[in-house]
Amino acid sequence: MKLFEPIQIRNMNLKNRAVMPAMHLGYADKGYVTQQIIDFYAERARNEVGLILVGGCWTEILGKGMETMLRIDSDEAIPGLSKLTKAIHEGGAKCGAQLYHSGRYAFSFIIGQTPVSASAVQSKFTGETPRALTKEEILQTEENYGEAALRAKRAGFDAVELIASAGYLIPQFLSPLTNKRDDEYGGALKARMRFGVECIQAIKDKVGDDYPLIMRISGDDMMPGGNTYKEVREYTPVFAEAGVNMFNVTGGWHESTVPQITMNVPRGTYVWLAENVKEVVDVPVMACNRITDPLLAEQVLIDGKADLVGLGRALICDPEWVRKAKEGRFKEIRQCLGCNQGCFDHVFMLTPVECLANAAASREAEYRIKPAAKRKKVLIIGGGPGGMEAARVAKLRGHDVTLYEKTYTLGGQLNLAAAPQDRREFKNLVDYLSYQMNLLGVNVVLCKEVTPEVVKKLKPDVIIVATGGRPLVPKIPGIDGPNVVMSWDVLAGKAAVGKRAVVVGGGGVGCETGLYLTDHASITPEQMMFLVNFGVLDLQTAYDMARKTRDVIIVEMLDKMGADISRTCRWTILKTLSMRGVQMLTNAKVAKITDKGVILENGDLLEADTVVVAVGTVPNNELIDQLEGSAPEIYSIGDCVQPRKAYEAVHEGAEIAHKI
Repeated sequence: MKLFEPIQIRNMNLKNRAVMPAMHLGYADKGYVTQQIIDFYAERARNEVGLILVGGCWTEILGKGMETMLRIDSDEAIPGLSKLTKAIHEGGAKCGAQLYHSGRYAFSFIIGQTPVSASAVQSKFTGETPRALTKEEILQTEENYGEAALRAKRAGFDAVELIASAGYLIPQFLSPLTNKRDDEYGGALKARMRFGVECIQAIKDKVGDDYPLIMRISGDDMMPGGNTYKEVREYTPVFAEAGVNMFNVTGGWHESTVPQITMNVPRGTYVWLAENVKEVVDVPVMACNRITDPLLAEQVLIDGKADLVGLGRALICDPEWVRKAKEGRFKEIRQCLGCNQGCFDHVFMLTPVECLANAAASREAEYRIKPAAKRKKVLIIGGGPGGMEAARVAKLRGHDVTLYEKTYTLGGQLNLAAAPQDRREFKNLVDYLSYQMNLLGVNVVLCKEVTPEVVKKLKPDVIIVATGGRPLVPKIPGIDGPNVVMSWDVLAGKAAVGKRAVVVGGGGVGCETGLYLTDHASITPEQMMFLVNFGVLDLQTAYDMARKTRDVIIVEMLDKMGADISRTCRWTILKTLSMRGVQMLTNAKVAKITDKGVILENGDLLEADTVVVAVGTVPNNELIDQLEGSAPEIYSIGDCVQPRKAYEAVHEGAEIAHKI
């Protein structure tokens, strides 16, 4: 595979083209390296990653992100960074430090003063207005970048990466949206490039021309009135001439309203941004975002669209991704879901990055598989994600594991969550865990409901109850009408829905049901392009037909739609629903359901052929009390304890399995 061919970046030789981009993890202690960070990166390094980029590492107090981000603004940081590079090198990977300055994305309460930028233009990301850097401060900022690069070199990093993406300081100088200066650093694009060029030169002056310098850029800012892929073709050759040895191409700013990394973004959507840069520069280019599958990564490289691939959250989700791909164990890869629940949600909650699918992420040392002191007979009741994860870990530790699932398939509610096309990546975890059951030899019994009598015959040492939840049926007059169906049945393909539908309940399940009901338009995108290419339809007509779906109204009694959805995914789901013409009513309580539709408390009639009920989940916990005393150890995990998300179920399953 081309993915495993070596490549040279200036004087740095990489054994393969798999790169872990820099990501905020939240593991640092007041900016300093911790053992948690070392354990995290060492695990990826010893599993065949070619290059690991660490960061962002803030270069000065004005560019500081958070206390839990790494610092590289002081020589005091070098000893800890040296321990980190040593661990990465011992694992067999090269490493680089990302030099970070947040500019107007800094928070005043964190840096203790007003943030700075090219100009005093308010940030929608923070809600704050920065002050413009003076010329003297610009020169000092550039000097700070150079000094930080030198510290990285002294700490043992093989390269540095200058972040010029996502709307941070350098893009703030590059963009006409944020650069309103009238001096030599503002005006036309050539002048707006100046700050970036001088930062590159300042770094090279400190570390030497042979020391590799990578630049992470937005291939398109995706900001109305900002730089597009066209301007990128103008400034990347200039930056390469100034000394950039490799471009790491992502997309968008934090303020952009175009989804970048959520699961509704088709895999490989933004590879073209890297290809666009590769066409105009003579240095290696890396493609990023939603590359989760080895065969997709390989195709990107074979097609010459990029020279390297970035595997960010893919390597959070499975640190062995590269090794498994190299050994051809594709089905064993735990693929990133793009759910954001453990990673980006945690970033915005100011908590350490974890992963829904990989409970060991951030706990590499604690959750390393250790043989059980005593082999036990473990019975797991329920084949959802929590039950399967408990079975996987318990089996790896040497226990005798049997898993019962009362339905004909494994996966539980994840199968329902994966029903909408925009949420189908949830099926990745079902497929991975199901395959693990077979690979590890877990005794799986389907279509069998567990009773106290069954347990008595099995005589287990440990019982893990993972029976999940069931849909809540509200006490609404007319709820038992012939035109009323439950959302779970709809998502499972067990209930038909008419042309006009009202979804009662605007939480996560209700919104996902809205997506599912509007998935099937008059024509598919493939049919649309066929008809346009052969001149049967004009593009606008075809586009309108591709958006024509059911008439759907979602009714939510609270003042917020999708309140329980992952905070960094919620806006993408609501935006998609809006684009599809779904009406979303908040502060609307259902008084009655009739054969004509739904009547709200205010008297309004919402006409519907079908009413879909999606008002929540209740624990399926009856078995817990019945099994009391049936085994020396009994545990309950997931929704049968309290309805939550798959994240909690997986993590609770892993925790118990490591404990027994």
